[in-house]
Amino acid sequence: MTATAQASDVSSDLRSHPVSEKAITASVRSRAPVTVAIVAGEASGDILGAGLIRSLRLRYPRARFVGIGGDEMIAEGFHSLIPMERLSVMGLVEVIGRLRELFQIRARLMDYLLATPPDVVIGIDAPDFTLGVEERCRKAGIPTVHYVSPSVWAWRQKRIFRIARSVDHMLTLFPFEARFYEEHQIPVTFVGHPLANRIPFETDTRAARIDLGLNPDKPVLAILPGSRAGEIERLGALFFETALLLQDKRPDLQLIVPCVNAERERQVRALADAMAVALPLTIVRGRSREVMASADVVVLASGTATLEAMLLKKPMVVSYRVSPLTFALVSRIVKISHVALPNLLAGETLVPELLQDDATPEALSAAVLERLENETERSRLHQAFTRLHLELKRDADERAADAVANLIESRRP
Repeated sequence: MTATAQASDVSSDLRSHPVSEKAITASVRSRAPVTVAIVAGEASGDILGAGLIRSLRLRYPRARFVGIGGDEMIAEGFHSLIPMERLSVMGLVEVIGRLRELFQIRARLMDYLLATPPDVVIGIDAPDFTLGVEERCRKAGIPTVHYVSPSVWAWRQKRIFRIARSVDHMLTLFPFEARFYEEHQIPVTFVGHPLANRIPFETDTRAARIDLGLNPDKPVLAILPGSRAGEIERLGALFFETALLLQDKRPDLQLIVPCVNAERERQVRALADAMAVALPLTIVRGRSREVMASADVVVLASGTATLEAMLLKKPMVVSYRVSPLTFALVSRIVKISHVALPNLLAGETLVPELLQDDATPEALSAAVLERLENETERSRLHQAFTRLHLELKRDADERAADAVANLIESRRP
């Protein structure tokens, strides 16, 4: 095939996915197979990895993607050597019981990567696991990228030295993170957040309710206690206790809960049955974004879901509980005043954060009622969330793929 024919072929591939001229050039130049190793440790990383794979495949049509990933990445043709759920564990204390298995997984992964070196290794989030992989790969001469900055600006800032040893290029989702790496002379690209591109600025709440089988004319409270069994055990009961307190004050309220899989669905149903929740309850498999889109207010665990709720312009109440020992340890070393992403991005308290001992059914129900009934507050939040949405809408998949492709090409013969 001639270079002209290749360029024409690539242009047709990209017609519905506009990318930069340098990306098209890289794709034409890189018809030779490329192997990209990616390690993602949880659902949010799986989503980021899937978007990155799609954009990299436009540049490298014959690329092979391998490592550890979830269903989203596998759907894009990714080969996962180990089930991603084996890496999903939260909390300092909780991880201790899994240390042996985690070390075994990392050893198996490293044996594979060093025996068949890829063109680049990309760790997505899960820094306690992925940075160790990246450091060993970089020492072996394999280019490394870390996607999603650890919160070094908030706690354990000395980790920046390990990151500098481990990472050839850092990809950050938020602008304040990129500035931190620039100050430490670590190559970095602020890519924005992929969800800011995928979620429209206006949400059709009524359509989401109809699609989910809800009454479109009655208010909806979405409950998202998390995707892990431990989170549902700690937060599911708390959130349903909150619903019980709301029954008398808002008997018109509908409840809806998304569950990541059949096992979590059974766990949530058992909790609801045991607590005899009388409000209409809908439990769905997956579809968490649609669930949040249908809601007037979202009660949820702190984490990436708070960003998604913000982009959907939904008032929310954020909560979390961990073991008392984990909370005591973390409280000593965390140096930030907020944990919810909307608050971190805004630099002020936009949404309530009810954590640990402050996370009571009484406090949560009062916060939910305020956000259900205060139209002025709802309007203020919508404006603030729209402003933050604009800041994060940067075509993150494409920016991340450009940075990775540039690193690959700079190291190829």
